[in-house]
Amino acid sequence: MDNIFIERLWRTEKYENIYLMHYGSVPEGRQGINSYFGLYNDDRPHQTLKDQTPAEVYFQRARC
Repeated sequence: MDNIFIERLWRTEKYENIYLMHYGSVPEGRQGINSYFGLYNDDRPHQTLKDQTPAEVYFQRARC
């Protein structure tokens, strides 16, 4: 079951970031991917999470 979520994450990463950015070097790609994960977790609402970010959902659960 975990593999489904990881595959979906990497698909999103590729289509919303890597394929669009055309990074010129490995260090540039690493920096871009790290930046995208910040966006993905902290700023980008997810429909399946009722338009909350993963960080909002995680930290709400952590407080309980």
